[in-house]
Amino acid sequence: MTDPSLRDTGADWPAYGGTYSARRWSPLDQITPANVDGLERAWVYHTRDLPSEAAEGSYGAETTPLKIGDTLYLCSAKNILIALDAESGEERWRHDPGVEDRFIPYTAACRGVSYYEVPDRDVGPDAPAAEICATRIIEGTLDGRILAVDARTGAPCVGFGENGAVDIKQGMGPVVPGMVSITSPPVIVQGVIVTGHQVLDGQKRDAPSGVIQAYDAVTGELRWAWDMVRPDITGLPPEGETYTRGTPNMWTTASGDEELGLVYLPMGNSAVDYWSSDRSEAENRYSTSLVAIDVNTGRPVWSFQTVHKDVWDYDLGSQATLVDFPTGEGPVPALILPSKQGDMYVLDRRTGRPITGVEERPVPQGGVEPDERSATQPFSLYHTLRREDLTEAKMWGMSPIDQMICRIRYRQASYKGFYTPPTTDTHWVEYPGYNGGSDWGGIAVDPSRGVIIANYNDMPNHNRLVPREEAERLGWAPRSEDRGEFGGQEGAGDPQVGAPYAINVNAGWRLPVTLLLCKEPPYGGIRAIDMETGETLWDRPFGEARTNGPFGIPSMLPVDIGTPNNGGAVVTAGGLVFIAAATDNLIRAIDIETGETVWSDVLPAGGQATPMTYEIDGRQYLVIMAGGHHFMETPIGDELIAYALPQG
Repeated sequence: MTDPSLRDTGADWPAYGGTYSARRWSPLDQITPANVDGLERAWVYHTRDLPSEAAEGSYGAETTPLKIGDTLYLCSAKNILIALDAESGEERWRHDPGVEDRFIPYTAACRGVSYYEVPDRDVGPDAPAAEICATRIIEGTLDGRILAVDARTGAPCVGFGENGAVDIKQGMGPVVPGMVSITSPPVIVQGVIVTGHQVLDGQKRDAPSGVIQAYDAVTGELRWAWDMVRPDITGLPPEGETYTRGTPNMWTTASGDEELGLVYLPMGNSAVDYWSSDRSEAENRYSTSLVAIDVNTGRPVWSFQTVHKDVWDYDLGSQATLVDFPTGEGPVPALILPSKQGDMYVLDRRTGRPITGVEERPVPQGGVEPDERSATQPFSLYHTLRREDLTEAKMWGMSPIDQMICRIRYRQASYKGFYTPPTTDTHWVEYPGYNGGSDWGGIAVDPSRGVIIANYNDMPNHNRLVPREEAERLGWAPRSEDRGEFGGQEGAGDPQVGAPYAINVNAGWRLPVTLLLCKEPPYGGIRAIDMETGETLWDRPFGEARTNGPFGIPSMLPVDIGTPNNGGAVVTAGGLVFIAAATDNLIRAIDIETGETVWSDVLPAGGQATPMTYEIDGRQYLVIMAGGHHFMETPIGDELIAYALPQG
């Protein structure tokens, strides 16, 4: 076997995005539009990790398994590591790291794990037992650890860190449980594990640092740390000091180039997303940017910013996808970077230089920090998933009364179009909202056809900055040692302690009774894009109304209204796009040429995860985690489902 960052997909699926290039593409072609309606469930596996009574409403597994040889590797919502027989789905081993409920941030979620082969070790099927941890599974946990276990047995790699684990919270100072968690798989390039972590949004300006850390994949030794404000700290901070608190973090998944030795970090925002007056020069430079890090030194090689002085929570959630981009001078090593505001940027991955046009355009000014607002923002001339600005005519409701309420609220709110500045005396409309455009599901790229597949959200937020005294009267307080005292919640009120204002975010801009959205449908879509030109090949609403309806009552209508969605797609040489993600609890196969749904199946829980595909003994399998998601309001489950065509 070879290093997974060099191995292509096909029989195996060696990394979260297929490979560390994050194309989510497979050359398998056994399943096609002509025979996909014959897909049947080959096996179903239960992780047996469901929420306790205390954690009810805070689960969303989001897992995409790996497949190496004859084994699948996955993590459950609370980081239980599991190995399965890839053909039968039977459990081979299970390792529970014992993550407690109090460490759950918004959601108990583990998007995936990473695989590593130690160089110069015997990793074949007949390797002696003495070669323990010659192949290993690397996982980040909700309580802020990096674990390494033997891929053959699940036993901890005792030579890695302390008994198979390292604690990334060292050097961060005080960390309340749940404030620092790893929900995305680390990337491993040239034998170095690089990880970011999620810092709970909206809690306080003095939140733990967003420092990026790297560890030796064999020993677990800290190789380097990147504190953007204190670049002189290259390892643990000096005694009595901490990494700079409140700096932007990378909560999502990085991609990597083994040959260049670069890791591409989609960075988030500083702590307290909606207030910017006290951010440092380094925070203003690197927040909401893609940063290319030299994996051997930990120093930035280049960075590209998609939003200047971000106060809209437009942090980068998607992996950058590495491609060979066609130009008049021949293919260029490039990456495609999707963003929450919908723009896609094409950059030379060696230098960060835009290959396609990026234009600085004037944007609305004013709000509570007029001197902080950038006069311009970078707009991609290549492609955007963003639609035209909202108008009063686009305000919508299930009844004339609903529509009237939405139109009144629209008139009362501050809305100057894209990048409307935050306000406190009235609500302001943010469109697109903070969950996309593209979020952590990213894009999929079919390099043989030169086609990008992007699923996306199309919803506004109805926000208001809440003065500190008012927030204190409402009892909004940051996460505390007692999880029950957690006052800030996504989609409601975040306290933003240390800033003059808290933030109230009405995600999707919902009506108070029917819970439906004020903007007319669709609320989500899926699109095929010509990679060379950036032109749309087809575009359609994504997600049926079957689980939506007034007062939260499912309508069961098979109407493509386009629903909110979280999770990504996988594309295959067979000409299919496999995707779940939407709130209708369906997994679909879509013909990549036409955009037509050619097969679907009802999942037992929400499919807020990215599927994967692999082959064993000549049979192609499709696998999806039906784990549900509290924020998408889909049913919670623990089922990993594998599909295949009938034997023979």
